[in-house]
Amino acid sequence: MTDSTTICCPPAADAVTVPDDEGEANEALARLAKAIAHPARVAIVRILIRRRGCICGEIVEELPLAQSTVSQHLKLMKSAGLIRGEVDGPRVCYCVEPGAIALLKALISDL
Repeated sequence: MTDSTTICCPPAADAVTVPDDEGEANEALARLAKAIAHPARVAIVRILIRRRGCICGEIVEELPLAQSTVSQHLKLMKSAGLIRGEVDGPRVCYCVEPGAIALLKALISDL
């Protein structure tokens, strides 16, 4: 089992670029908002931020959901760029994408 403090994901870029074009900003905000628009996904992001590292099976252990349900949420969040996932043997370990979280915060603050 991978230690929850293992860093599996490379560090994110330092700068966050908010699109200047309002249409592009709207698209980015809608994509990220959709990726976090479920209480389970919010919980997953909180878990990943709290752990500050890459975690695998521990996500399922912390949620009252089936493993397959958690996997579907993770897949959606990963495809939106909100989290990163890296293969670690037979499983995938996940961590939050700090740049995406920073962009989400910046886009929301610009509303």
